[in-house]
Amino acid sequence: MRFGPRFLDEMRDRVRLTDIVGRKVKLVRRGRNHVGLCPFHSEKTPSFSVNADKGFYHCFGCGANGDVISFVMETEGLSFPEAVEQLAAMAGMALPGREERVDARESARRSLTDVMELAAAFFEAELNGSRGARARGYLEGRRLSGAAVAPFRLGFAPDSRSALKEHLSAKGVPVEDMVEAGLLVPPEDDGAPYDRFRGRVIFPITDVRGRVIAFGGRTLEADGKPKYLNSPETPLFKKSTVLFNFGPARKAVAQGSLLIAVEGYVDVIALVAAGFEGAVAPLGTALTEEHLEMMWRVAPEPILCFDGDKAGVAAAQRSIDLALPLVEPGQSLRFALLPEGQDPDDLIRAQGPAAMQAMLGEALPLADMLWRREIESADLSTPERRAGAEKRLLALVREIGDLKVREHYRAAMQERLRALFAPIAPARSDGAPQGRREPWGRDRFTPKPAPYRPGGREPRPAWVPPVSQALRRSRVAEAAQSGSGGTSYMREVLLLGVILNHPFLLETYVEVLADITVTDRNLDKLKHALVDAASSEKTLDRQGLRDHLTRKELGAICERVASTSLLKAAGWAKPASPASSVSSGWLHVLELHRRATQLEAEHRMAAAAYRSDNSDENFARMRALEDELKSINKATISDDAA
Repeated sequence: MRFGPRFLDEMRDRVRLTDIVGRKVKLVRRGRNHVGLCPFHSEKTPSFSVNADKGFYHCFGCGANGDVISFVMETEGLSFPEAVEQLAAMAGMALPGREERVDARESARRSLTDVMELAAAFFEAELNGSRGARARGYLEGRRLSGAAVAPFRLGFAPDSRSALKEHLSAKGVPVEDMVEAGLLVPPEDDGAPYDRFRGRVIFPITDVRGRVIAFGGRTLEADGKPKYLNSPETPLFKKSTVLFNFGPARKAVAQGSLLIAVEGYVDVIALVAAGFEGAVAPLGTALTEEHLEMMWRVAPEPILCFDGDKAGVAAAQRSIDLALPLVEPGQSLRFALLPEGQDPDDLIRAQGPAAMQAMLGEALPLADMLWRREIESADLSTPERRAGAEKRLLALVREIGDLKVREHYRAAMQERLRALFAPIAPARSDGAPQGRREPWGRDRFTPKPAPYRPGGREPRPAWVPPVSQALRRSRVAEAAQSGSGGTSYMREVLLLGVILNHPFLLETYVEVLADITVTDRNLDKLKHALVDAASSEKTLDRQGLRDHLTRKELGAICERVASTSLLKAAGWAKPASPASSVSSGWLHVLELHRRATQLEAEHRMAAAAYRSDNSDENFARMRALEDELKSINKATISDDAA
């Protein structure tokens, strides 16, 4: 390990966090902490807090947190070693020694980076010169020009075997370095190396610091092969660990943008130009485990957006199999499949950014994609085939590495299977089929499940039962009040009340607590006070935490929470309960709360849709969400009050 704990601790002691943060944020002292506007998301009221004594920052708005190293990494787009080197230089500390071969390798990488920068400048100049007229016309036709595209430094490689080679040679670059950087192709017959990119529009590929490490080239010929050509793997460039535009996307995601993975760099540029700045793409390869790990470090649920063709559907299916063994609590994927025959660039040019936003808003969770692939697209016409589909689905669930996630997947899939294969009730007296319940709550009245469809859209049910006007009015009245009900309040009371009984949860889950949605105003004050207590200098026990909150004028709220019947009845939450039971129970309630919060938002949207269009289909959607909410609310009371 190059940077040992002792070296890092000394560096943190020498560099004041407030000085580093103060370069990006105007800080104001407030008690022991400093506060300011968060640099990671847009806000008008300061919610970004810096504790200089403990070397810790936390944003109560977006949840960003960390120490001086993570702050530099996120705001400067640096890797961990790069951030440490920068901070060590500021602190006047000599870096720990390294082996000579490591230093030589780093020196060689810097030399190749310089070569790639010279090549990028050459390609840029050629695009703007007389030989680049056709390439400029192509880019303008694809709307890949202008200020929004300028940061990508697009270029053009002349249709010549030696144009780049001669240019770099005149700059003193050895031919051996050009070959090692992937710019020249060494012929098999030991002849002279020649330019790899010829007659192509050039897309520079950069690392997270913005340094050019490779190139992609798009042919201008209608029958040119290959259509896209990337640099080979070099000491600078390894395809499986690089995502196009990842550095800028990482910063954009920290400011609130969605992280969206698409299939190619043209799609990335089109998305960024349309305002979707968190777009990235793999380069000449399918998504890899390294790519997923990179994205998960930036966003817990990145969206994979694939073209609406057979290749796009196949890519989505490969991604399902790749991700399942790797998912963890709070770490998954969503999928947005575009209309058939379109890619993001096509959709934006034809219908504008709003259409793209709508597609992203309909992105399906990984669990739904797995269900659609294995069950909805399967032939379930016989008992044997249904059993086979169920066996295949549950076998895939067993591949999930995380035990907790695997158990939740298994329970969810078995619940859907029970609902799907439930016997169909007898026909109603009016002759309409009774139907059966679809796994996620909607009514399905056709005997065969809907086919898998790119874009995730479900077909309109063949028949929806008539609904009385009295029932409609009562449902709409309930929908108008949805989200302020007692069960939501009880979940919030339970989550916060358990922490009052067991303050050790603050140390482990303070970041999770800061992200919890609390709708009750007084309980929200209590939540923020608990997070603030976690950043205090003392480790508080149960009484110490209660005293701290009382000094914050929250004593009455604490008493009201502590006296709630649900908290008293939850055996696992009592002060004398084992820590393992407390943690397990608290996380269970947290998961129910998160799911219910999402469903409540969907229910409000469904109710609004029904108020504007009193169709049976909109009513059925609203009623299905209500049923699922009732199930979660029942689980909150029955599971946690037991």
